Amino acid sequence: MQGTVIKSTGKWYWVKTEEDEVLRSRIVGKFRLNNVKITNPVAVGDIVEMDVSYEEDENIGIIKKIMPRENYVVRQSPRKKHELHLLASNVDQAVIIMTIVEPMLKQGFIDRFLLTTAPYNIPTVIVFNKADVYDEDALAMYNYLKGIYEKIGYTVRLVSAEKGTGLEELKEILKDKITLVAGQSGVGKSTLVNAVQPGLDIFTYEISDHSGKGQHTTTFAEMHELAFGGSIIDTPGIKTLSFNNLTPKDIAHNFTEFFELSSECKFGGDCLHRSEPQCAVKEAVETGEVSELRYINYLTLLEETENQNYWEKHDM
Repeated sequence: MQGTVIKSTGKWYWVKTEEDEVLRSRIVGKFRLNNVKITNPVAVGDIVEMDVSYEEDENIGIIKKIMPRENYVVRQSPRKKHELHLLASNVDQAVIIMTIVEPMLKQGFIDRFLLTTAPYNIPTVIVFNKADVYDEDALAMYNYLKGIYEKIGYTVRLVSAEKGTGLEELKEILKDKITLVAGQSGVGKSTLVNAVQPGLDIFTYEISDHSGKGQHTTTFAEMHELAFGGSIIDTPGIKTLSFNNLTPKDIAHNFTEFFELSSECKFGGDCLHRSEPQCAVKEAVETGEVSELRYINYLTLLEETENQNYWEKHDM
């Protein structure tokens, strides 16, 4: 029997079969991802083969095989630094939810998230929520970032879950596709998903007045069907993103505008665009052709990757 994993809580997986039956399931054996250790061997979106066992008045699925994935989104596990965590698999696109205020923007998170989708050529849409509370400065910042990311090929949209602004356009983006939806805690991701598909009842919490940080709302990944076509995979709120699975060269190659310019660098694809002479990327930053903000984020990611402790990268 084959089915699609639609929910994961770590130990149990809910699988929707080809007959539209949903079975609570568990895995048999150990699964790895390209010979690296992963905290959750089965991801929402996986197509699996399984048997069915009747236990304690319930049909239980026994997952025995994961079918080849078209793609997947992975990050460094926040708890086990030397392992990886699968966010989702077999997606058509990703949507990252951000906001300029409440909580304050952490722009570097955008570039970190794009490093989870760019290696697999997953189209990614950047959505800024809470437009109803933006002042003139916040709107100026939005337009500045919109210019940066649209120039390098990303779709950027401004919405308000509270006022309904931009929701119809967002629905068109989501329609008939499997979409991973992610964002930092507090950006209003769950509220926005509920506004797009009333009745999903994804839990939300208010931002703490004391810390200004959003509380974690989603505790596990889950796929939800959309009434107007397609599905979304809602993921837990993400505090940080690190990458023990990427090398400095991987980072350089997945900043798309840098990679396109690298053929003009003296050292070509081996150039890390940092201290090398005759670097086309550094020249493009100086002339304004390449975003200085993106370049600063890139240098930060390079440094973090190179400074990771040996044990974080060893025996993966």
